[in-house]
Amino acid sequence: MSKPPTTRDRRAETTRESSDEQERDTRVLEDVAPTFAKPLRVTGFWGAIVLPIFYVPVLASGLSSSLEIGLFLGLLALNLGALYVGHTHRRRE
Repeated sequence: MSKPPTTRDRRAETTRESSDEQERDTRVLEDVAPTFAKPLRVTGFWGAIVLPIFYVPVLASGLSSSLEIGLFLGLLALNLGALYVGHTHRRRE
């Protein structure tokens, strides 16, 4: 008779599955645009660091008009995109 999997076995299997899933997610850009993958990841990484600096003047002036609200939401969306693209920069080289 075989023993049921232990908690340790289940955790190891879950960790392996999640790392395989992460590997597939990080390779999508390399598969779609192999020439541009590294420059896009570098730009995304540094963009995610620098973009929040631009929040300060927008928030300091107040979000009183629809233009300022749109600008803030656009900066926020751009920052989230940069975080997503650049999060694997220099993870494994």
